[in-house]
Amino acid sequence: ASCVQHRLVVRDVSSLQVRQLYTCLDQIQYIEWSSDSLFILCAMYKRGIVQVWSLEQPDWHCKIDEGSAGLVASCWSADGRHILNTTEFHLRITVWSLCTKSVSYIKYPKACQQGVVFTKDGRYMAVAERRDCKDFISIFVCSNWQLLRHFDTETQDLFGIEWAPNGCVLAAWDSCLEYKLLLYSLDGRLLSSYRAYQWPLGIKSVAWSPSSQFLAIGSFDEKVRILNHVTWKKITEFEHPATVASKKTIVYKEVEKSPSVETEKFSFPPPRELANSLFSTQSKYEISQVPVSLQYIKPVADKANPKMGVGMLAFSADNCFLATKNDSIPNAVWIWDMRKLKLLVVLEQLCPVQCVQWDPRQPRLALCTGSSRVFLWSPAGCVAVQVPGEGDFQIVSLSWHSSGDSMVLLSKDNFCVCYLEREEV
Repeated sequence: ASCVQHRLVVRDVSSLQVRQLYTCLDQIQYIEWSSDSLFILCAMYKRGIVQVWSLEQPDWHCKIDEGSAGLVASCWSADGRHILNTTEFHLRITVWSLCTKSVSYIKYPKACQQGVVFTKDGRYMAVAERRDCKDFISIFVCSNWQLLRHFDTETQDLFGIEWAPNGCVLAAWDSCLEYKLLLYSLDGRLLSSYRAYQWPLGIKSVAWSPSSQFLAIGSFDEKVRILNHVTWKKITEFEHPATVASKKTIVYKEVEKSPSVETEKFSFPPPRELANSLFSTQSKYEISQVPVSLQYIKPVADKANPKMGVGMLAFSADNCFLATKNDSIPNAVWIWDMRKLKLLVVLEQLCPVQCVQWDPRQPRLALCTGSSRVFLWSPAGCVAVQVPGEGDFQIVSLSWHSSGDSMVLLSKDNFCVCYLEREEV
């Protein structure tokens, strides 16, 4: 699905043929599929309106108007039949049911980066709250929206919460001014707390492994710390120095080369296809000899949100690899072998890395750098793929299909679909 101003366009994945075209009341600012892909939500924050469309019944539609309360965020519940709207100033979360048309309210949601999270099986929802200058977490049963547990957290300014994939443990962490990570059970018991250091800037990113065995914590000190699920203690930490010295690490460096064409054989002006190839550059990877010095950008000390620390963490679907990015070295992606807890590969790009995402079915990493190329890595090697077509298609984001056979590449104004051939076994 894609939106153009106030129009919502639904296309077939394999052919990109238009299946449905919907017209909304105003310019669409956010869209989201339901978990079963039968409904799609369109949020118009400026007008405080959410419209829902059905793929099975094109004539059916739903409009939710928050009125004077306003709207700052909207999302689906895990069952795909309830919509959660957050009002302006985070006064409350309104839960609208598409089945019974009933309405429920959750008061005092906290305005933080990640304040509403569902377990993977969709049975429970955790909400970060702020009451009387203290942080709380409420856990709800999604089948009837009854409150299961409500407890306060030992945080100064709760910044985010995240369920383990198995739904048994909830991680909560403080803002960057206080290094503190807390782990709670489903019934609200504090299982463990972790603090690596005290005074400098603290946690920047958090990620669970798909098996729930590891919890990775990216910090402003340019390190990733790995906690285990048995004792919740640190088992190792990964550093991100500007120089890669280990001979056991493979460093792939992106290089650009202009294609060599014998121009004497062609007339002038050259044909259109040849002209495009003459002025385009080709990109490929070369293996660098260690030690390798990476481009390090010193953060500006007197500005908020400094570009430093590990701001990107992503586990592969098979738990075997962890991809990280140190914001002070924006052109590099680090890939760690979680079986040996060692650095395996460093991908050094020509431009800052914009987006990194793993194939949901196999250990294959895709990344983009704002250029017209998408880069793929797997244990077999890596490759740079040029997006065909006229003009400069600058990829700023990408998203895999759940099957792993294709992915959407997004620029500021356009999108295209990249299809990958499945290897025959």
